[in-house]
Amino acid sequence: MKKRFTKIAVFILIGLIMVACNSTKRVPSNKRLLTNTDIMVDDKSISDENVFFQLYQKPNSSILGYRLRLQLYNMAKKNSDTSYYYWLKKNPNTHRFLTGLLSEKQVKRLGKSFVVSGFSNFLKKTGEAPVLFDTTSTKKSLKRLNYYYYNKGYFDAKSEYKTDTSRTKKLALKYYVNLGKPYMVDSLKTEISTPALDSIYQAKKANSIIKSAQQYSTENFNAEKNRITSEFRNNGAFTFQSNYIFYELDTINTNKKTNVNLIIKNENIRQNDTTKTQPFKIYKINKVNIFTDFDTAKSEVAIKDSLVYNNFHLYAENKIKYRPKAIINSIFITPGSLYSDNNTTLTTKFLSNLKVFNYPTIQYKPDPKDENGLIANIYLKPRKKYSFGYAADFIHSNIQDFGISGNTSVGIRNVFNGAETFQIGLRGNVGASRAVANPNNTFFNISEIGVDSKLNFPRIFFPFNTDRIIPKNMIPSSTLSVGFSKQRNIGLDKQNFTSSFSYNWTPRTNTAIKLDLFNIQFIKNVNVGNYFNVYRSSYDILNSLASNYGADPSFFDGNHNLIIESGTNGFLNSILGNSPTINPSDQDLKSIKSIVERKNRLTENNLIFASSFSFSKTTKQDNNDNDFFAIKTKIESAGNFLSLLARTSKQLDNQAGANTFFEVQYSQYLKTEFEFIKHWDLSRKKVIAIRSFSGLALPYGNSKSIPFSRSYFSGGSNDNRAWQPYSLGPGSSGGSNDFNEANMKLAFDAEFRFNLLGKFNGVVFTDMGNIWNIFDDVDEDSFKFKGLSSIKEVAIGSGLGLRYDQGLFVVRFDVGFKTYNPSKYIEEKWFKEINLSKSILNIGINYPF
Repeated sequence: MKKRFTKIAVFILIGLIMVACNSTKRVPSNKRLLTNTDIMVDDKSISDENVFFQLYQKPNSSILGYRLRLQLYNMAKKNSDTSYYYWLKKNPNTHRFLTGLLSEKQVKRLGKSFVVSGFSNFLKKTGEAPVLFDTTSTKKSLKRLNYYYYNKGYFDAKSEYKTDTSRTKKLALKYYVNLGKPYMVDSLKTEISTPALDSIYQAKKANSIIKSAQQYSTENFNAEKNRITSEFRNNGAFTFQSNYIFYELDTINTNKKTNVNLIIKNENIRQNDTTKTQPFKIYKINKVNIFTDFDTAKSEVAIKDSLVYNNFHLYAENKIKYRPKAIINSIFITPGSLYSDNNTTLTTKFLSNLKVFNYPTIQYKPDPKDENGLIANIYLKPRKKYSFGYAADFIHSNIQDFGISGNTSVGIRNVFNGAETFQIGLRGNVGASRAVANPNNTFFNISEIGVDSKLNFPRIFFPFNTDRIIPKNMIPSSTLSVGFSKQRNIGLDKQNFTSSFSYNWTPRTNTAIKLDLFNIQFIKNVNVGNYFNVYRSSYDILNSLASNYGADPSFFDGNHNLIIESGTNGFLNSILGNSPTINPSDQDLKSIKSIVERKNRLTENNLIFASSFSFSKTTKQDNNDNDFFAIKTKIESAGNFLSLLARTSKQLDNQAGANTFFEVQYSQYLKTEFEFIKHWDLSRKKVIAIRSFSGLALPYGNSKSIPFSRSYFSGGSNDNRAWQPYSLGPGSSGGSNDFNEANMKLAFDAEFRFNLLGKFNGVVFTDMGNIWNIFDDVDEDSFKFKGLSSIKEVAIGSGLGLRYDQGLFVVRFDVGFKTYNPSKYIEEKWFKEINLSKSILNIGINYPF
């Protein structure tokens, strides 16, 4: 019954679309639907979005050539409410019945309701009305095209249009633009009336955007106007504005050359009803006043406390609660310096970055004692000293059938009166799991609790001054963080302690550097006996081998499965113990040893004491910028400091021959990562985006392998979307373990993004990559990276996706298909798993890269 209903629904939908497929359904008899617009520039067709943006009329939008939104509009009833009133008039008995049931007013209002008009209104709102050819709009487009190319230096450009009306009620439009020869900048002269401004201009003349023998461009002239204004205002010209800059262009009898005369007149001063001119003044800052507790609700400031520090004047209505140096370090407006827009912007940015004040207000007023002096007043409104936050969520995962998580946090600002911020948070989770033994029959039988704290200093926290190395205009900060978490009945019941101390600064715009002086992580596995309940694939192999080799019956439960942990330990001891009772084949022995080695590695306690350096750079200007690149790189080293301490303290080796620190073997490795992201804006909401990633972690000294928390995995919604997380690799192994990880990773991803309908966007993607083991203690050949020959083990996934762009965030649904599976036999590697039953659905927030 369900299948029959589905088929009927599909047939009805196809029928509706076919009925509406007449694209000229809503086109009046004396009009034509604009179906195509081409622009020919010097007999060459162009696709530049900036040129097409000049047109007043464009055809209806399409998806792969199909005008979906036009068809949706055509499916709507033209006047649904009028049809309803006509229907009432045609059926008087029904009209009388409805009037008796409701009222005449309510019956008429039904015509505007969703029941009658709602679906048609939805189709009209979602769809697009047909774009009808209009001669007036076309002539306006010609003028805009001429103006566009005029601003590019084609002063003699000419344009016309032609129409193709061969198709009934449809029209194709083609514009023809003949550019002619462009005009070039020839001579550049200046007439700057104020000598002080002329001196500034001449000193910075080499930075001019306008050059001789350069093609004329209005954009360049506007950019030069902004540059000159910026140079003047950053060198004391407080009252200067860009509207004082004029250009005179001479193109008469110059053989397509433009002689430019830059004119900057004196300042206009209005006094009462008269206006006079005078040379622009160069202002300097005579005094800087800082009001540390300004209340915007008050019109006047009542000063009760004040002090002077390094010629800065600090005031407060109550008591000054900040160390003067902490605030002044964020102020670039200094007494004795020239007025500067840049210094004002930097001061605003840095004071906001302290996170202890609201957005500051900076005002300048003339110094009554000096006609060339200014007084800077900086008004700061403190944020609340204490802040509190909380959140709660419900959880469902492969570990928890049902769970509740929550977290609370307390923030304290200006902790030590130096604009420091401190935050401490408590997080917890309780859940129910049927996979966990529950002798007391309690509903919530698993839990996790943790506490995290972070202290931030708005400067480089170091014994001596670092301003010469990292000046304050790089927004330096130092962060100390400490955290602890504890699990019960989750995996191996890890206890995790973390601590780090890092320096952060931005050497230039869109560039960031982070130096982790130390990053400590101590992981203690409390419930090691639960290992084979968590890593079921290893257990399944042991269980099968135990049955095949007729292991001791006492190792099995009533279902003839190995008992965890007595049965698994007993079986392993019967093979690897001092007096083995079972002699497996060489291949099976190798598999068992591999399982034991992996178990020992994943259950051992880990102590990681690392330092790292990270660098990132992007050319992205804002969230709407779709033409940029980003680079991220990181190098991390662990264990060297502890190795030195271990040698100094002469600690004994453990049984594996490795050094310990507080009876825990510490990790020693070197890890490097590099990521490159590039976006190309193809116009009309079409974007190509790529990402490449490479990572390598090499164990040495005290370690033979990389800790699980520092290793790489592949698969998931932000990686290769044709595989689940941790299910791809290593190499051609086929993801034989429950959580597959390795110490080397290569990845390459590409997406073609396009708009479907309104806020809905589509994507076609390809993901490539894998993980491998290299230079560690893994013996399995299929896991290892063997040079260029391992490139054939790069997995390829491809698929389609749907994204809903809400504005603040993007919700995405991606379906990935295994296009090339390196773990399969040769004849089954390519395209054998491209079907919905083997696809992977990925749900994520925001773009993967």
